[in-house]
Amino acid sequence: MNIIEQAKETLQIEAQAILNLIDRIDESFVQAIEVLYNCKGRIVVTGMGKSGIIGKKIASTLASTGSPALFLHSAEAAHGDLGMITRDDVVIALSNSGETKEVTELIAPIKRRGATIISLTGNPSSTLAKHSDIAINVFVEKEACPLGLAPTASTTATLAMGDALAVSLLEKRGFKEQDFASLHPGGNLGKRLLLTVKDVMHTGDQIPMVNLETPMKYALFEITSKKLGITLVVNDTQQLLGIITDGDLRRLMERQQNIWDIIAMDAMSKNPKTIKDSDLAVTAVAIMQQCSITALAITDEQNIVQGIIHLHDLLKAGIV
Repeated sequence: MNIIEQAKETLQIEAQAILNLIDRIDESFVQAIEVLYNCKGRIVVTGMGKSGIIGKKIASTLASTGSPALFLHSAEAAHGDLGMITRDDVVIALSNSGETKEVTELIAPIKRRGATIISLTGNPSSTLAKHSDIAINVFVEKEACPLGLAPTASTTATLAMGDALAVSLLEKRGFKEQDFASLHPGGNLGKRLLLTVKDVMHTGDQIPMVNLETPMKYALFEITSKKLGITLVVNDTQQLLGIITDGDLRRLMERQQNIWDIIAMDAMSKNPKTIKDSDLAVTAVAIMQQCSITALAITDEQNIVQGIIHLHDLLKAGIV
């Protein structure tokens, strides 16, 4: 068998292993979700070897989707780390054979501590399955490894079942995008879902702003000095009436030789696009892209200017 054929067969075996799990989503799975949902402590995932590596990923996925979880190495648990488990916790124990010594030796101590055990095992008749409060069957017909030795399809199936548990819990908890973002504040997703216009906008003296009667000489100075390529035009109560951009000035100079004899009112574009300071910064990006502009005025319900935001501010914040 050549490399391409071997790779395709590996993927087919592992894909089939996952598909075979579908018919095993039964009442035991539902019970597991109820126990995990009502867990007053933490979800402790434990396993050895490759199952342990899969366990780390399952614990991480649970934690990032609203279910407090941690990974406990089975061997370390037997040497003191069992103290991490309390009676309010739920333990998810992983072992394809269900006879992994380091895992099965934890059953009695865990039960003495009063914690619930949910097992993910490929052997429903194993020691682990028989002594678990809930046993979920992740049996695979064969490993993708041609020798039948290296955990391949079995670890894939266990990982997929772990994802099924995490996603079902996520749904039951009513976990939303904002909740996910709050647990990922350092990533781009967190920024896109949490950062508001107020967090990055220019305020106070940083706002380029002139009134209707301002001569163009001073309007140009305002555009240049504030370095945003734009100035807002307002009335005496700072209600937004229009904007003047670099582009407006260039077009104005093309139409008439002397622009110094006019005032801001004569050069401004009326009805500029605006946004609220409570809107997400990613919404500002969408408006700028849709309208082919690089800055937005921030106004309140009475159209009073609160600030201004530029595309460069959003770039620096990592939104785009």
